[in-house]
Amino acid sequence: MKNKLARIFSRRDVLALFRATGTTILVVGCIPRKQTVAVSASSVSGCVVSPEQTEGPYFVDEKLQRSDIRSDPADNSVKAGTRLDLTLHISQVGSGGCTPLVNAMVDIWHCDALGIYSDVADPSFNTAGQKFLRGYQVSDTNGTVKFTTIYPGWYEGRTVHIHFKVRTDGISGQRYEFTSQLYFDDSITDDVHQKAPYASKGQRTQKNADDRIFTDGGEQMLLKLVQNKEGYAGTFDVGLEIT
Repeated sequence: MKNKLARIFSRRDVLALFRATGTTILVVGCIPRKQTVAVSASSVSGCVVSPEQTEGPYFVDEKLQRSDIRSDPADNSVKAGTRLDLTLHISQVGSGGCTPLVNAMVDIWHCDALGIYSDVADPSFNTAGQKFLRGYQVSDTNGTVKFTTIYPGWYEGRTVHIHFKVRTDGISGQRYEFTSQLYFDDSITDDVHQKAPYASKGQRTQKNADDRIFTDGGEQMLLKLVQNKEGYAGTFDVGLEIT
């Protein structure tokens, strides 16, 4: 069953919780992952907000547990592209505060440098049986999952993005699910896509502001990237209300 109450908490949500519960609150995106820390309302600026977004037509429940998703398990071929190290911190937010969501199944999937998804029979490509750029990890005691992948390419009608899905059985034994998408700063994408292998596809036709899914809250799902010698690294905090 899809969880209608799963969401990423906003500054407004956190301030409302602050007013309802007293002088201190617990927030997503402002606390160390290894412990629960009370903070004042003045420090809620790091909280993340975003709506749940569509999983799109290319989700395949491969149940492929791995952290490095660049290869195709069938032949061990590795997808070319700029390396991206992605860390997601998953937290459960309730009236008592914020705690790491442990043992959640977190999938990510996205297209390759040329805009192609694996294990899909599409009018423009057929990759049935291939499983590159897909995988899941189980959140650890800090609610953290880590992936190594590549910077996504583009395809007609969409801006550059990564899909992710969080699933858990929940406290009551019911199954909960939260799906959304992560996005990239257009200037970074422009720089990455000028290089091989991305450049061979030509200039992309869709940027963030032109994407109808992005314009429905996607600006709050932008990854903050740090460039390193191997490519980029990005971290994102997800807070879910699960009842």
